[in-house]
Amino acid sequence: MGTAISLDLADDLPAATLHELAERTFDWLREVDARFSTYRDDSEVCRLDRGELRAADASGDLRAVLERCADLWSSTDGFFDAYATGRLDPSGYVKGWAAQVASDRLVAAGAPNHCVNAGGDVRVRGRTATGEPWRIGVRHPWDPAATCLVLTGTDLAVATSGVYERGHHVVDPRRGAPAAGLRSVTVVGPDLGVADAYATAAVAMGGPGIAWLDRLPAPWQHAVVTDDARLLHSRTLPATLDPARARPSPG
Repeated sequence: MGTAISLDLADDLPAATLHELAERTFDWLREVDARFSTYRDDSEVCRLDRGELRAADASGDLRAVLERCADLWSSTDGFFDAYATGRLDPSGYVKGWAAQVASDRLVAAGAPNHCVNAGGDVRVRGRTATGEPWRIGVRHPWDPAATCLVLTGTDLAVATSGVYERGHHVVDPRRGAPAAGLRSVTVVGPDLGVADAYATAAVAMGGPGIAWLDRLPAPWQHAVVTDDARLLHSRTLPATLDPARARPSPG
């Protein structure tokens, strides 16, 4: 899906077992890419979008994703919209969902200590190989060589949606135009697919997305960098921030 994937397996398992687990994980992610890519003409998503495949004949995974996207459309007041660009593109949910499924499968396979990073959408479980909690850096929106905050934890799903690489590419579905106001949105919670969708929806909302994020129930948390360089965040966010630039939001 046009992004880089990295995997850190931190369990003390035989090298052959770790290699097999890694291969299974990347096989799954390649399967997701083949099915959901908007860049591949033969993907299920592209065939469904062109009318060459009926939803009833699609794979179980695609039908489940479409159903979840419909639920997220409703829970975000329509700001998470898989058709916001005028064509079917569930990538704002699929990337996080795929990494979440990969993480769940690793836990089930006996590898509960790991980090899956799908282009900045990160799922961590357990601890690092040195026994420390995982540290997840969130890129500084104007300086690609720096971070604006570092999250720390042993069971976190962290999704970031921003405009610093592709410009204002997230579409406000109500206006049919690129959203503005928020430079970067990071959502932290128990499920990476939902976190990914929430971050995308908040960017699409622009400035009002901050208040919407504040209203999300626990355990959802967030950090936002606005276009005018304000850094706002949940009070309980498990993060290290620059105090000169960090300002808690009410939530």
